[in-house]
Amino acid sequence: MSFIKTTEQDSNHNHLEKMSVSELLKNINKEDKTVPVAVEKVIPQIEDLVKQIVDKLKHDGRLFYMGAGTSGRLGIVDASECPPTFGVPHELVVGLIAGGDSAIRKAVEFAEDSTTQGWKDLQEYNISSKDVVVGIAASGTTPYVISALEKCNENNIITGCITCNKNSPLSQVSKYPIEAVVGPEFVTGSSRMKAGTAQKLVLNMITTSTMIQLGHVKGNKMVDMQLSNNKLVDRGAKMIMKEINVTETAALELLNKYKSVREAVNNFNNGN
Repeated sequence: MSFIKTTEQDSNHNHLEKMSVSELLKNINKEDKTVPVAVEKVIPQIEDLVKQIVDKLKHDGRLFYMGAGTSGRLGIVDASECPPTFGVPHELVVGLIAGGDSAIRKAVEFAEDSTTQGWKDLQEYNISSKDVVVGIAASGTTPYVISALEKCNENNIITGCITCNKNSPLSQVSKYPIEAVVGPEFVTGSSRMKAGTAQKLVLNMITTSTMIQLGHVKGNKMVDMQLSNNKLVDRGAKMIMKEINVTETAALELLNKYKSVREAVNNFNNGN
């Protein structure tokens, strides 16, 4: 099948500079509404990848995200939010971006075009067949990502991808491709918009469903979250109050003692 970069096709809207602020916002919103529909269509693909991730993480594996530019930043954001949200180690979900950490804030010229650096970046983490590597690229053509996944395949490492073009080179080298095709961007080629939103939605689904499957949510509560600010301490106390029917003062005392909602509830129920 031929490869057509829909993310680079002309916008459905023209003469943007002549639109009022209201028209701009309404038209951007109109395009954004199509994104969840595109993601819904690929839920079976997401499910296939999540099942692989859950299995590997249950057996001491890790999840790696790789991308360049917006895609790389989105992977890093999702990875960095797992420890505070689910109480997991920082090394369980790792986000890598072409050009290194400095590229998070400022683009590094031609970093995404390297066909060797991606694999080198993974080797710094002693990547192995226990792990899963997910490449993120709206275009599906980023050399940094594609070349790294090719090396992963050679080394029996499970590969997946999140892209917004059908039948892209990235999909071809991914064992578990996710292709959320959102169509042309409001500003032609600006894939930080609909494509970026689609990638963010898929990333949310991957890590949230994985962490639930790994047991880091009870009921609908983040019982393993890190108590890193007053808001989260207050949320944790309310969880304890509801779970074991104690006063706020007692809940805070338990939380202060055990530093964990889960541990506070378990120890209370065990009479400790």
